[in-house]
Amino acid sequence: MKYLPIDNSLFIKNRQRFAAKLKPGSIALLNSNDVMPTNADGTRSFVQNTDIFYLSGVDQEASVLVIFPDAGEEKHKEILFVKETNEEISTWEGPKHSKEEATATSGIETIYWTTEFEKVFRSIVFEADRIYLNSNEHLRADVTVETRDIRFLKWCQKSYPLHKYERLAPIMHHLRAVKSPMEVELIKQACAMTEKTFRRLLGFIRPDIWEFEIEAEIYHEFLSNRSRGPAYAPIIASGPNACVLHYVQNSRQCKDGDLLLMDFGAEYANYASDLTRTVPVNGMFTPRQKAVYNAVLRVQKAAIQMLKPGNTFEAYNKDVGTIMEKELIGLGLLDAKAIKNQDPDDPLYKKYFMHGASHHLGLDVHDFGNKYRKFEKGMVFTCEPGIYIKEEGIGIRLENDILLTPKGPVDLMGNIPIEADEIENLMNK
Repeated sequence: MKYLPIDNSLFIKNRQRFAAKLKPGSIALLNSNDVMPTNADGTRSFVQNTDIFYLSGVDQEASVLVIFPDAGEEKHKEILFVKETNEEISTWEGPKHSKEEATATSGIETIYWTTEFEKVFRSIVFEADRIYLNSNEHLRADVTVETRDIRFLKWCQKSYPLHKYERLAPIMHHLRAVKSPMEVELIKQACAMTEKTFRRLLGFIRPDIWEFEIEAEIYHEFLSNRSRGPAYAPIIASGPNACVLHYVQNSRQCKDGDLLLMDFGAEYANYASDLTRTVPVNGMFTPRQKAVYNAVLRVQKAAIQMLKPGNTFEAYNKDVGTIMEKELIGLGLLDAKAIKNQDPDDPLYKKYFMHGASHHLGLDVHDFGNKYRKFEKGMVFTCEPGIYIKEEGIGIRLENDILLTPKGPVDLMGNIPIEADEIENLMNK
C-alpha cells in the first residue's frame, strides 16, 4: 500500500465494539471486494470493501473475516483468512500478506489461508445459533453487480439453511457513523493533501485550459503524497457544466469569464476527504458571480454552526433551506410572496439548490449513517450548499468537511482558501 502503516489498535477496538453489538451465540462474516474485470484479461485496481477494512485493516483481495465471540475455543473468536501466495503469484503480482504480516496489520492471531475457509468454517459454524452476513444497504447503492458478500450469502444459506440469519449492515452503519480519534487523524491527512492540491491549482488555472488538464494536476498531487488517488471521480466543471451536479466527463475547454466548479478530494488509507471550490477561470469574479458566490458562502457559514450534537438531518436541512430562501430573494431569483404560498413539501428554493446540504464522510465519501439518528460528537459531515442558475451559466458550490465536537463544529478544511477576495489574490499572484 502507498499509505504508511496504521496502528492495529484501531482495528482491534473496532472489532471489540462490533462484537459487543452481536446477539449471543452469533458468528459474523465479512468478505473483501472482488478484483473487478474489464475486457479480455484486464482488471481494475483493487479497492477494498470498507467494512472488512474497518474491522481488520487488511487491504487485499480474497480475504475473509470471521468474528465469533462465543466460540468454544479462544483461537476461533477472531479468524482472518488471506490469500496464500505462491511463486507464480509472487512473480506476476508481487507479494501477498504472510500470516505474520496479516496478524501485524489486523491484530488477529488466528490466520488461515482462504483455501482453507470451508473446512474451518464448517468446524465452528454449528456452535452458533445465528449467522450475521453483510450486504450493501446504502440508500444510494447500485447493486447491479453481484458482490463477493452476496455470493457468499447465497452459498451460506444453501449450505446451512437451519441457522437464523441476521443483517450485519445496521451494526456497521451505527458504528461507522462516529469516528474515533485515529480515524479523524486519517481524514485530516486526506484533507491536508486536498489543501495542497487546491493551492497548486490556483496557480495553474487560466483561460483556454482544458478541464482534464486540471484533473491531471489533481492526480499528480494526490499520488505524490501517498494517496491511491481521488476518493471519488473528480468533477471539473466549467461554464454551463457547473450546473450539472455529477458532471465527470471533464472534457470542456475553460473560457475567459467562466466559473469553474471543482469537486474533488484525496483518499488516504481508504479514508475520504471531500472538497468543492468554485473559482473564476480568469482570476476575477464578475460582480454578479461574486454576489452569488458570497450568498453561497454565507449559507455555508451559517450551516456549519448548525452541525452540532443533538441536531437532526430533517431540522438541519429545513433550517438551511430557510437561509437559502433569503439569499435567493436577495439575488432576485425568488419572490417573498410566492414563498409564503409555496408547497412545503416542494419548496421553491429547490429550483436553484436541489441537493442536500450535508452527508456523512469517512471510509466512503457518502459514508454510512442513519438519517433519523441525532447528530453526535465524533461524526464527520460535509457542508456543501450551492446555487445553480442555468439561465445565467452560473453554478457555485462550496464544500468543507466538518467534525462535530461538544465545543462546536471543527472545520477540517478551515485552512483551505474560500473567501472570494483571497481566491482572486492567490490566482493573480
